[in-house]
Amino acid sequence: MLKLFRISLIAILAVQLISPDGAMAYRLIFRHKGPYHLTAKTAILWDPVSHQRYFDLGADQEVFPASTTKVLTALLVLENLALDRYVTISQHATQVPQTKLGLRAGESYSVRDLLYGLILKSANDAAVALAEAAAGSEGKFVGMMNARAMQIGAMHSHFANPHGLPSQGPQYTTASDMALIFAQALKNDFFRQAITFKHYVIRSKEGRRCYLRSHNKTLFLNWKQHVFGKTGFTFEAQSCFVGYIPKGRDTLIVALYGCRRRWTDMKYIIERFGHINL
Repeated sequence: MLKLFRISLIAILAVQLISPDGAMAYRLIFRHKGPYHLTAKTAILWDPVSHQRYFDLGADQEVFPASTTKVLTALLVLENLALDRYVTISQHATQVPQTKLGLRAGESYSVRDLLYGLILKSANDAAVALAEAAAGSEGKFVGMMNARAMQIGAMHSHFANPHGLPSQGPQYTTASDMALIFAQALKNDFFRQAITFKHYVIRSKEGRRCYLRSHNKTLFLNWKQHVFGKTGFTFEAQSCFVGYIPKGRDTLIVALYGCRRRWTDMKYIIERFGHINL
């Protein structure tokens, strides 16, 4: 009787897994002795060339962007500032909350080094300093961000600052919009290289050094392949990530938001739906 019950339960779950109804199909898969429950609120695995969505869990649902916002910030800076230009840090840039580099007013850093701080350490003070250098003020830069997002096709996003911290103004995106923005940033050679670095050292013009360690934990895990990208976290957004993984000659972009287990969620999506063994 017990054996018959187990067979029946497996049959029911198998039907749910292949059902186009969606939620159960995306959220349950047998792994070892039990099912894996995806914690992400929304996610996408997408091929930017063929535009095929290998996986879509509410990817057009609005979510808080947190520090994945910095992908758009980096893109705009790379499109508007020379990497060798030096930026003098303002008092305003030093007053943004953590995470930050601890920049000091009056110091000067190259755009290149501030971008490394933005991308690897997710430094909010670097985001403000770069925004001010690119547009003259943080407010003007936010206007550029929203205009560029619409130009890219991210029609369901609105940004309120260059770093992604909670704001009084409207601030939202979708996994599919961030995948579009990331695909655009990935066309830039500097951005594509920077997201692969585990560690980096930057120096102010005055000689002060700052050691950086990437927030992307997949670079330090014993996976067969790395997933390169940008992390984010706030209490409102929970853990999130947007990045890419090579698949043969192709590139798959993955974006996850509202996660409690960001890295295991990502591994599950890439292995199960991208058919890439990590």
